Amino acid sequence: MLQIILKNNPNNLLDLCIIGLGNPGDKHLKTRHNAGYDYLEKLCNDLGIVLTPNKKLDGHYGEAVINDLKIGFLKPNEYINNSGKSVLLVKKYHVKNLSDILVIHDDMDLEPGEVKLKEGGGHGGHNGLKDIIAKAGKDFVRLRFGIGHPPTKQETNAWVIKKPNPQEKQGLEESFAKADSARGSILEKKWLIAMNELHKK
Repeated sequence: MLQIILKNNPNNLLDLCIIGLGNPGDKHLKTRHNAGYDYLEKLCNDLGIVLTPNKKLDGHYGEAVINDLKIGFLKPNEYINNSGKSVLLVKKYHVKNLSDILVIHDDMDLEPGEVKLKEGGGHGGHNGLKDIIAKAGKDFVRLRFGIGHPPTKQETNAWVIKKPNPQEKQGLEESFAKADSARGSILEKKWLIAMNELHKK
């Protein structure tokens, strides 16, 4: 049972900060690259957390104490290729370790319907992760939602900024539901348990 106490401003260190990646602006709504934004918004809506503008973190931010853990929720204002800015600000001022940050993002190496949790690692060609690693380091946790590959590598840039087709959209919704099923473990930073819940066939 999740016990939620809503908070306002980020003062003391967070136990966990959850950051959803995406591109701002109406033209990018519900595109493949915005899977991170979309799941973060779903999570906040489900938990009753309102994201409000926060100049210090250059994004929209909300906060709550859930099962005695102080958790921040951040939707950066920057384009996805500049995601490292907000992550670096959180790392510098609001968490003890980079591993206290969970980044939610799209992943072309996974098919729609797949969701994986990973601790640390490389960028896998994802420009948002590439920027985060360059500016803040690589030891953050990732919640990866599959968006599938384009027909050819040359179509990658166009692929990620387009909306998924109906079948892919259904797959994303299924992967969001899978992540919801492991929500308790994720919010308590029980990464191995969450991985077992998400990765089981």
